[in-house]
Amino acid sequence: MTSPASPSRRVTPRAALAAARYAASRHAAWLGAAAIVTDEVGRVLLVRPAYREDDAWLLPGGVVEAGEHPHVTCRREITEELGLDLPLPTVLAVHSLSPHHPGPQPGTPCPGEVRFVFDGGTLTPDQVEAIRLPQEELSAYAFLESRDAVRRLRPVDGQMMLAAYRARLGNTGTAHLADGRHILDVPALDRHDVHVRCRPSWDSPLHRGPVPGRLPVRQAWAWCFVPDGRVVLVADPRPRGALPMLPGGTVESTDATPEDTLHREAAEEAQLALADPVRLGWVLDETGEVPGGVGPNARLRLAARVTGTGPAAVDPATGRAFARLLATPAQAAALLGWGPPGARQARLAAETACERWGLPPARAAAIEEIPAEGMRLS
Repeated sequence: MTSPASPSRRVTPRAALAAARYAASRHAAWLGAAAIVTDEVGRVLLVRPAYREDDAWLLPGGVVEAGEHPHVTCRREITEELGLDLPLPTVLAVHSLSPHHPGPQPGTPCPGEVRFVFDGGTLTPDQVEAIRLPQEELSAYAFLESRDAVRRLRPVDGQMMLAAYRARLGNTGTAHLADGRHILDVPALDRHDVHVRCRPSWDSPLHRGPVPGRLPVRQAWAWCFVPDGRVVLVADPRPRGALPMLPGGTVESTDATPEDTLHREAAEEAQLALADPVRLGWVLDETGEVPGGVGPNARLRLAARVTGTGPAAVDPATGRAFARLLATPAQAAALLGWGPPGARQARLAAETACERWGLPPARAAAIEEIPAEGMRLS
């Protein structure tokens, strides 16, 4: 005998109609999932679809299928597209796009879209070597500096990539965007359009001994520490984006020592007062192209203690006001794009600051900007 349905399980026609109306009123949107994957010097991995008529590239990832969670989609797509199984521990960005945004193919109706961008981490050389593409789907892949990656992506994808990558670099938490714009406070790296400065060749390795007499010292740069263990980076604004660098610069004929160069450049570029600079080592510059084609020379690396920061001002050499950023040594190394040698140099600088001045290891924190009026230091 069939038991009658319990009263709690009966659905009246009126209730069914109300439920249908409610369901129809709910917002429907596409879902997408992609990942920021980089090589050891901070270049971003893009893939080139073989099925698209335009020449736009993509972050690795794809369309979320019905009933699938975005992180499952992203991991599946990376395995299918690259032959790699990557953990995706963090959501770097969530991007909400209005219906009929410029992203879809022309003529494709879109109800709106939400895209999740995960942190795919940094690939080792062996992992890069192991990448295998499905030729019927992807025709190429490339690791590109973020400034070049933006030019290969569609505008909406470029905005998403930069926000996600800067969230990873700046430790600012998940970036929330709506139609390409931050819906919360704009982090410092985004506000100043800062890009990773990839210099894998002449920025490694660091030689710890004295500079050989045959090599002139043409440049001096320093890890400049504030009392909490963070360091100062300066970012030079340019039309294609600001590039971060350590305070310092080219040795001029009026500088008696490279340390004098450091004091002068730090004051001009970042309005920093420094004390007790100590030499960490030197890097070989085989061409001397940046200082003016001077030939082989040494680039000195130092650590110094910041004793004061003045109000922001225009750099007299360039006529531009540089952004002044506070970052942990590890964050600074990632932004400088020096790869593993840069990470080792950052650790050496932090150890020197601890031993020489008793400064603590920098705690993980968001990259922030030194206030325009300067900053009092304890």
